Amino acid sequence: MVPLAKETVESRHGISSIIGTGKCESYLIFSSETSLGDAFRIFLYFMGLAYCFIGLSAITARFFRSMENVVKHSRKVVEIDPYNNTKIVRYEKVWNFTIADISLLAFGTSFPQISLATIDAIRNIGNLYAGGLGPGTLVGSAAFDLFPIHAVCVVVPKAGELKKISDIGVWLVELAWSFWAYIWLYIILEVWTPNVITLWEALLTVLQYGLLLTHAYAQDKRWPYLSLPMERTQRPEEWVPPETAICKQEFQAHENDQRSIVDIFSIHDKDKKVYHEVPGHDVGESSCSNFLEEMDENEDHPHVLTMWKQQFLDALSLKTSESKKQYNIYLRLARLCWRLLLAPWRLLFAFVPPYHIAHGWLAFICSLIFISGIAYVVTKLTDLISCVSGINPYVIAFTALASGTSWPDLVASKIAAERQTTADSAIANITCSNSVNIYVGIGVPWLINTAYNFIAYREPLKIKDAAGLSFSLLVFFSTSVACIAVLVFRRLTLGAELGGPRLWAWVTCIFFMLLWLIFVVLSSLKVSDII
Repeated sequence: MVPLAKETVESRHGISSIIGTGKCESYLIFSSETSLGDAFRIFLYFMGLAYCFIGLSAITARFFRSMENVVKHSRKVVEIDPYNNTKIVRYEKVWNFTIADISLLAFGTSFPQISLATIDAIRNIGNLYAGGLGPGTLVGSAAFDLFPIHAVCVVVPKAGELKKISDIGVWLVELAWSFWAYIWLYIILEVWTPNVITLWEALLTVLQYGLLLTHAYAQDKRWPYLSLPMERTQRPEEWVPPETAICKQEFQAHENDQRSIVDIFSIHDKDKKVYHEVPGHDVGESSCSNFLEEMDENEDHPHVLTMWKQQFLDALSLKTSESKKQYNIYLRLARLCWRLLLAPWRLLFAFVPPYHIAHGWLAFICSLIFISGIAYVVTKLTDLISCVSGINPYVIAFTALASGTSWPDLVASKIAAERQTTADSAIANITCSNSVNIYVGIGVPWLINTAYNFIAYREPLKIKDAAGLSFSLLVFFSTSVACIAVLVFRRLTLGAELGGPRLWAWVTCIFFMLLWLIFVVLSSLKVSDII
């Protein structure tokens, strides 16, 4: 790709600061793009942006599948019974339930935003002013996580079904750190060192993510003096359900990666022993546990190579088991067109190793690399849209980028709200993702820029539109208090945060969406100097 030139759009006061005029000489691939009409260029770049978001959805399926294998990994523990001197073999999970939610789930679903912000910081390295795409996208993503995703999760359970947070203590810890993240960001932007970020402020921002992990783990284990004295109820024993399908169907399992996100959350009955069958959950989505354990331990390369080859064959196939069962010609045609649209992404992502290798870590890392690559293209397209249209980059970040890059968060929380008996993982993903957005998504890019500026210039990092960002933080904080208040009210009146009578679920959903619109509109008007 050719590096983007500087914008030639001149900002004006009022409405022209949102949509300006001028000729943009920047281009994505070919210099002949500049000869096209501005309206047509904006259309093409928006289509490219939408296609990148489709790619993010496709790679998210493989990412979750790999994360499932990482989290379910157990280690064998052999103990000697002191009374009869016999060996006792037991298996214990490598990953803690709460830490998996905060680290792998929240960090992984926030990785598109983190990648975008980091790439934006690297592009601006050596510049005394921070880039605007990263912080704007992450704050906008936090609003999208809190309001639209909560809105979806509230209406996902069946009519009358109630799903509540079982470990309220862990949620309160996560919520407190989430709120503190945005208070902290406002303090370093407006109180301690207005309009600049120092190296120590950036470093402290990143270190607080470690404090969040430690505090949440302490609450989960009920450490004295560091935890709230609150009991948990109905907590799932497993983060993912055991696999109980036929081995020969394992080679078709990756087809589910393209149909829907895999079931990464456990489903228990009231006595926490039986797993229910999820409607629409194809048997091929699971596999024989003995076969998989043997393949993981022995690294049976012929099987792995066969599965990897099958990934490429399926990427080029336009037929699926579902399309063969579909008798409606229009639906079959629509499914065919969708698979044609996804074909380039499917072929590209077939290079991701099968997720059974090394307990899913290779696929996990490769998926994050692909997500970073898509995020890089997204930053280029966003620059071009801003350059050609004259739209303030912060406005694009608050809206299009925040919504598109938060899609994995929406998918993960929706799955949890549908398939898990409690609301813990669905809501934990939202609150933890917001914390990760600040502590890692903003902290790491600022740490990169401040460290370079400190070494090269002995100067802090300056924030070009700190007032607009601070205003957005205040709006977000105010609206988030209203959101949490509604969740608390539902807990006190209905007994659960999600679900309930269909009418009240939809009323809550609409209220959350209105809060999001308030945030987007007010933030966009502020950064555009209209208010």
